[in-house]
Amino acid sequence: MKINQVTHGLSACVFCRKNDDCPNKYGEKKINEKWNLTVHYYCLLMSSGIWQRGKEEEGVYGFLIEDIRKEVNRASKLKCCVCKKSGASIGCVAPRCKRSYHFPCGLQRECIFQFTGNFASFCWNHRPVQIITPNNYRESLPCTICLEFIEPIPTYSILRSPCCKNAWFHRDCLQVQAINAGVFFFRCTVCNNSDIFQKEMLRMGIHIPEKDASWELEENAYQELLQHYEHCDVRRCRCKEGRDYNVPNSKWEIKRCQSCGSSGTHLACSSLRSWEQNWECLDCRGITYNSGGFQKAKKHTLPNTNNVGINDCLLEESSPKLPRQSPGAQQKDLLRQGNKFRRDISTIIIELGFQITKKTKRLYINKADIWNSALNGFRNQKFNPSYTIEVAYVNENDNFGTEHPGSKQEFLSLLMQHLENSPLFEGSLSKNLSLNSQALKENHYYEAGKMLAISLAHGGPSPGFFSKTLFNCLVFGPENTFPTLDDVSDFDVAQILIRINSATNVADLNSIMNECYNYLELIGCLRIITSLSDKYLLAKDILAYHVIKRVQAPFESFKQGLKTLGVLEKIQTYPEAFYSIFCHKPENLSAKMLRDLFTVHTCDAQSLGFWNSYLQAVEDGKSATTLEDILIFATGCNSIPPAGFKPTPSVECLHMDFPVGNKCNNCLALPITNTYKEFQEKMDFSIRNTLRLEKEESSHYIGH
Repeated sequence: MKINQVTHGLSACVFCRKNDDCPNKYGEKKINEKWNLTVHYYCLLMSSGIWQRGKEEEGVYGFLIEDIRKEVNRASKLKCCVCKKSGASIGCVAPRCKRSYHFPCGLQRECIFQFTGNFASFCWNHRPVQIITPNNYRESLPCTICLEFIEPIPTYSILRSPCCKNAWFHRDCLQVQAINAGVFFFRCTVCNNSDIFQKEMLRMGIHIPEKDASWELEENAYQELLQHYEHCDVRRCRCKEGRDYNVPNSKWEIKRCQSCGSSGTHLACSSLRSWEQNWECLDCRGITYNSGGFQKAKKHTLPNTNNVGINDCLLEESSPKLPRQSPGAQQKDLLRQGNKFRRDISTIIIELGFQITKKTKRLYINKADIWNSALNGFRNQKFNPSYTIEVAYVNENDNFGTEHPGSKQEFLSLLMQHLENSPLFEGSLSKNLSLNSQALKENHYYEAGKMLAISLAHGGPSPGFFSKTLFNCLVFGPENTFPTLDDVSDFDVAQILIRINSATNVADLNSIMNECYNYLELIGCLRIITSLSDKYLLAKDILAYHVIKRVQAPFESFKQGLKTLGVLEKIQTYPEAFYSIFCHKPENLSAKMLRDLFTVHTCDAQSLGFWNSYLQAVEDGKSATTLEDILIFATGCNSIPPAGFKPTPSVECLHMDFPVGNKCNNCLALPITNTYKEFQEKMDFSIRNTLRLEKEESSHYIGH
């Protein structure tokens, strides 16, 4: 009986005098029977007259027992301006404001408590507010977490994202998500930004604990996410085999909603011509329509997860109070990529494109010197990666300075082709970074990473030339990447590795080491050989040096450039999706792909028949042109970008002598002819000769 009475007496917090055990509102409730003490973590953390003087395991969360008792004694002399009872340990930090209150009372009156810096608290009259320009929203918008509609006006309980103008949240929804996600994973649900978003949420009183995300600690937490959703949810399913029937590469393949991923349809049931077409379920379409913007609110089963370091906003000021950190929170497991959400690459690229504003920047590009003209444009002080890019082609040999409108996608395609063949990379098909001291001195590796990031965010082509090793270094870090012999493009180094791997006894191995002594000493790979198995460690050391350590400086510079517009962060979040476009060339074009790609405008039945027959003849090798030639002629690109073309390519039939490709609009004008033979001859002649002339103009700089 005595024990029960003691336990009951300990259940009330010594600061707020409440028995409530509500971690989301008041923090963890700590009961220390030895010292006859019960306290809410937030009540303790926000109290104005106490500091953390001990280590984490000392006292209560590092607050010493003697300090807690002194603070309770100090607070006993202060009356809460809300409930009028004593023990108000928290005071408003505004100058000349005398208000004091208990933590729960402060929440009740909508005070702001900042869990960062000096852990300031503000009363209802002096609390920080979100100042935004007057908006034109006439209707409610959904909270991007719970999807309930709210009035888009910033108040205590309604907050707006600092990085996305259409993202609004309930304060309670944000707080629950922050507690579940922790500092490593808490970010804007729309654009995935963490730095700007976290700083603003901390300012507005959201507590972001420095701990691992709750779902990361659950065993098999991602089992369901690793299963693709395979069910047709449209109102009228046409499949005779049932809604769960799924046959890849057929009209009965199931396509998932591009926004939520939790609804599906057979291609045939929604009249989708190919798997590449985007599809949204009715729920997500309704949200998109009501939001009135292109940045659609998405349903998330869980917040997006990213491996990031501790956010600097928690460490802006040195403070004697620090939020608790769970064991091992700073030592993130870089190889947990299997737990990431699996996303369609086109959707991810489109999301990156949400950052592009309507403000434009014109780049003056000389096709004969694409690298330097692009370098000058991107380095211009007025250039902003988030501006919409306009391209004007110029020619240095033109004394009149004539400008010609250019295609952005053609420019990005030419730039990526140049990058692939530049001295910044080495290798035949799968490339790694090279060590080019002049390029490093001129910061070209950074610019290359920046160009690649800008190209992806602006809807450019997929790179397709990275080695698996280079990609893994970007995603998992060089220390977790293990190169192979295929990564070595230097013939002499490759021969040394082959000889080492081929050694059959210790004597042979020592002989090889003696021959290569100077080289091995230079790269720091000399080792004592005691058994034949040492050859594997020796080869591993040489590979690590040659492929990774040797190019450490170029890699870090390239990596920094790739952070532009948050591209590297997306790559590290969805490695499986990006691997397909970084390390593999796009699939070969087919006649069907081009038929589906081009929308037909103003074409009579005969001309349309000629067009379809011509595509098939080209695919069958019965023409002097290729399907890639046709795509280049019309769009400037030899493959379909991951996010597709904008605007959508189209064909039209006109009374003209020869076909014309408008790369700025992705439009192909076809000649109207009497016979198919005449149609084919005109198409072959124009496409072949146009591309030949363009190639001759630029051939001297490709690979230079």
